[in-house]
Formats: sequence, structure tokens, C-alpha cells
Amino acid sequence: MPDAAAARIIVVGQGAAGVAAALSAAEAARAAGRPAEITLVDKASEAEAGGNTRWSPSNMRMASPELVEDSFVRDVLAATRNRGDARYFSRLAADAPEVAAWAASHGVTFIQPPYYLAKGPPRIQPQGGGAALLAALLEAAKAAGVRLLYGCSAREIVQTDGRITGLAVDHNGRRETLAADAVVLASGGFQGNAALMREQFGSGGETMRLISPGTRANSGDGIAMALRAGAARSGDWNGMHAEPVDARATNSAPVVLVYPFGIVVDRTGRRFFDEGAGLVHETWEWFARQIHFYRPGSIAYAILDSRLFDIPDYQRAIRSEVEPYRADSLAELATRIDVDAKVLETTVAAYNTACAGDPARFDPTRCDGLGTQGLAPPKSNWARALKPPYLAWPLVGAIAYTFGGIATDDCARVLRTDGTAIRGLYAAGEITGHFYETAPNSVAVLRALVFGRVAGRDAVATTI
Repeated sequence: MPDAAAARIIVVGQGAAGVAAALSAAEAARAAGRPAEITLVDKASEAEAGGNTRWSPSNMRMASPELVEDSFVRDVLAATRNRGDARYFSRLAADAPEVAAWAASHGVTFIQPPYYLAKGPPRIQPQGGGAALLAALLEAAKAAGVRLLYGCSAREIVQTDGRITGLAVDHNGRRETLAADAVVLASGGFQGNAALMREQFGSGGETMRLISPGTRANSGDGIAMALRAGAARSGDWNGMHAEPVDARATNSAPVVLVYPFGIVVDRTGRRFFDEGAGLVHETWEWFARQIHFYRPGSIAYAILDSRLFDIPDYQRAIRSEVEPYRADSLAELATRIDVDAKVLETTVAAYNTACAGDPARFDPTRCDGLGTQGLAPPKSNWARALKPPYLAWPLVGAIAYTFGGIATDDCARVLRTDGTAIRGLYAAGEITGHFYETAPNSVAVLRALVFGRVAGRDAVATTI
């Protein structure tokens, strides 16, 4: 390609990964003295674009904007049951401080939010959450000359003689092909695709609630395009990040994460798991899936008592805008949540009897070891006998994103089944398959930014 020719980079998806890719591509081209045409496409309207990031608090697993803990890679790999790519997560840890500084240079202010209630892994958060993060980086991208196309659905990656030459899209009611020297896919997972959800997760997958409006557009289009272009599959295709949310609430991500401090029953009025098995991020995915796929009516009820209100800042763990059910007796509460009163009373009585520890040891800021004795299933922490008045939240499982995706390396290059890179094709964020078993806490947005920036920068480098 002649030196005077513009580098043509197309980025698909306007979440954190996509915006980071587009902005970094524009900056890399400018630094190289190279003319560039950077186009960011999103199938949503301008008012709805932003994917999961726009609706997320966007917590990032860092001790401060300048520091990642020494245990970061080890801890993240442990969450994947050591099935993750150590090189990928090592690059993530190494680049994170530089990316935080880069975001700050574009007006993003970071704060250190408290963990829900108990002490979890260290985190930073863009002030104003994901919406503020996107607004700052989008403003910078526009100033850098990035072209934004909304209502533009990517359909096919065009290759000629083994190299990327374009992207077929549907835009303004017609199919067209945008010329490209490189394409960055940042269009998320497939949680918004009912048919694929059923195919991967079985009956009920297609009806699982989406945790935020931003998940609707994540229908796996980018994954399908990449696979047709020769990409390998990667990640846990039976894995998802899901959380328990208030069944009555209509606001985005109305999570109720105080369940470890009480008990949970299903529609039969019986407990079915150890509510205090660990910090909330260590149980929420299993719990959400258990509710949706295995509990009668795909619903469960968190039952606590009014001592919840004595816990400092308990509101941090509840984002539902609907007040809990309240009752002075278990019989009254059972009527409100539509479970058998006698069964519920028996369940609570057995639990209360098993709470043999000193309730003064109760400590919501850590796993306090205040467990039950002789109860099945047991409760390992935060076990205090319940007493009136009672509170209850109806809970359903809601999916945030899927783990199955396409294979990439630590340079965000999309890989074939033989491990070689597809020249000119990159991917970042939830579209990439690097999570297994459970999602490492507070890593999703961080990896989107890091590898989105890597992808945009390297995409320009391949055209020089």
C-alpha cells in the first residue's frame, strides 16, 4: 500500500472495547503521521448505543489507577479454574495502569468505590460509571476524526486473498460494503440471541432475563462473522455472568445482593443452598443460574429481618427501586410471596435452631465464620436467627454476558484453529472467549479497555 493511502479501520460495537479501539487507532495513525479513516459502527441508535458498558458501574480490578495487585494474574486464573490464557491476563495486568492513565488523559476521573458490603478485591471506577466513561472517550474519538455510524449492522467480514478488505453492513435500509484494511470486532457476546441461548444453555436459556437494556443488542453477530472468516472458538460456551435481581423491578440491573445475610427459599418454601458460602461475587453466578434453570417457576425469595437496616451502607448491595415485602409474621410474609406458610415456618424454625453461634460475631464486612450446626444445606457465614419483622425480595436470575466467544492472543489478534492469526482481524471485550467457570470479579470493562486499545493501535500498525 502506498504511504499516502489512508489506513482504513472499521470497529464494530460502541461499548468500552469499541470506543477504546477507535480512539487508539486514530491516535496511533496520527502519531505515525499516517492518514486514516477510522469508522465506528453500531447497530443501535445513537441514543441506545453503548452496549453493557453504558449501563455498568464499570468497576475495574485495580488497587489504584497506578497499581494492579501482585496477585492479579494468579487470582484471575484461579477464577477460570486455570483454563485461561496466562499471557493474555499478564498483558492485561501489565497494561492496566497505562490504560487508566490514558483514559484519565481524556477526562475520565477514577474513584475507589467500596465493595458491596463485605471486603472484596480492590477496585477503581470511573466517576459516573460506564456512561461517563463512554462519554469522555467518545468525545475524544470524535475530536480525533473518528466517523460514527449508528443503525449500522455488520453482516460479513470481506476477505480477498487471505486479507481483510472490507465489512458488509446493512445501513439506511440497504446492504453496502465498507472498505477496510483491518476490522476490530467489539460487539459483545450472544446473550441477546434467544435461539443461541437455548442452543448453548438448554431449555429456558431463551427466556432468561437480560440484566440491562444494553444487553439486547449483543446477539452474537460478531462471533458468527468471525467464525465464518475462519476464527477459532474459545472460552466456556456453557458459561455466563449472571446475577440475582428483583423480579418486580424494571430499572437496569436491579440486583439484590444482601441474600448472604438471611436465607433464600424457593417457591416450595425450602432452602436449597448455602447462602453464606462466600463473598457475594463468589456465589452470585451459581445462584442466578440455579434460580432460573432449576427452581420451580424460576424464582426464589431472599428472606431477612429488619436488622438489615442496622448494617452501615446496606443500600450499596441493593439496586432495586422496589421496596421489599414486609411482614410481622412468617404467615403474613408467606401470603405476600405466595409460598406455603407452614413449610416456610418449618424452614425458618430449623434454620433458627441451627444458628448456635454468638450473633454478636456477625460481621457483614468479611466472611465471619458464624455458621449453622446440623443444618442441611448448611450456612457457613452470617448465620443469625431470623426474628420479626421480616423482609423479602423475589429474585430471578438475569444474564449480563456470555463467556463463549472467539480466540484471540495477547495482541488482540483473532486466531484460527491452528493458532495462527487472521491478518487484519482483531477482537476485544466480551466477544472474546477468555473466561471459564466464573467471571473474574471486576475484570470485564478493564479487559475491554486494555485490549480495545491494543487492537486499535495494532490494527493501524498492520497497514503501515
